[in-house]
Amino acid sequence: MVKIPPRAPRANAYAERWVRTVRSECLDWTLVWNQRQLYRVLTEYLRHYNSMRSHRSLGLQPPRPAPGLALVEPDPVASPVQRVDVLGGLIHEYRRAA
Repeated sequence: MVKIPPRAPRANAYAERWVRTVRSECLDWTLVWNQRQLYRVLTEYLRHYNSMRSHRSLGLQPPRPAPGLALVEPDPVASPVQRVDVLGGLIHEYRRAA
């Protein structure tokens, strides 16, 4: 195991980027009371991050898209768009209504 030197954010850029993203998009907007709630919030955010959130490096596709869910594309004739709240409305996911 290699230890990361203190105060060296570039030593592990992937971990630092993940921490920055989860803090800015989730934890900075959430008041966490205990470890159980923190685990629940992070688990739900991780599900959103891996199955719905678009990533620029992947051509605005999620890393592991949820089965049967496609990204909403502009199409005025198609069915209406449905908003699904994640983390109590902190994050919004958009899907085509059936």
